[in-house]
Amino acid sequence: MAVKIDKKIKGYSVVTPEERAKQAAHAEAVTRQAAEAAQPSANVIQMHEKIERPEVLIGSTYKIKSPLFEHALYVTINDIVLNAGSEHEHRRPFEIFINSKNMDHFQWIVALTRIMSAVFRKGGDVTFLVDEMKAVFDPKGGYFKAGGVYMPSLVAELGSIVEDHLKSIGLMHDPEMSDAQRALIAEKRAAFAALDSKKNSDVGVPAGDDASGELFPEPKVRPDARREDVEVTGDGGVAFPPSATMCHKCSTKAVVVMDGCATCLNCGYSKCG
Repeated sequence: MAVKIDKKIKGYSVVTPEERAKQAAHAEAVTRQAAEAAQPSANVIQMHEKIERPEVLIGSTYKIKSPLFEHALYVTINDIVLNAGSEHEHRRPFEIFINSKNMDHFQWIVALTRIMSAVFRKGGDVTFLVDEMKAVFDPKGGYFKAGGVYMPSLVAELGSIVEDHLKSIGLMHDPEMSDAQRALIAEKRAAFAALDSKKNSDVGVPAGDDASGELFPEPKVRPDARREDVEVTGDGGVAFPPSATMCHKCSTKAVVVMDGCATCLNCGYSKCG
């Protein structure tokens, strides 16, 4: 079939067999995607406010021992299992309760738990609660948890518990630390341990001596200098030198001065860059 060209030819190109094959593959992919979109979607249940509460829920209880209260707080978060037994099975938080012998803050605690439970049942992305709660500061000042992690308020610690729970059910994930960053932190810890060991050898402290060191706050436990412990202790935590200060990046008392520069032995942050 002849085609009459009425316009002036300004350029041309030859379609190679490879380009013709790519065009055919692209057209086939578009057709397949359209066919899949036309098919009815699987009956996957997502979290929404009309889901009725089952008779039995799976839950976890966390204990908060804060210096602000004489009695501990017990935080219970119950989860609902959606699409049980299928490939789309997942857990989602459904409700939260806080119980304690201390009744001083009962009113706002009940209000907070009811609002949080309503947000859980609404569905969608509930992880924003963590950032909102951890950003609450007590005007009277915060406190340090065991392990040296700073909590600006009781509400912030509740947010930290919610974060831990969401991570345990797979709704949140820790940012992956690169191998280079892990190696840097290990190098900093080793360098600080070697520096501390050198200081103690200079003042004649035996290698096997234990306990506190030159950087301990007054009053010292004993007059002569002793090395600081930077080994792993406790429930999966790292014991940093008692003289360490708080890191504004990871909120952990792990910042020490090395070569005239403040360096965090927990996250690797350095004031010198």
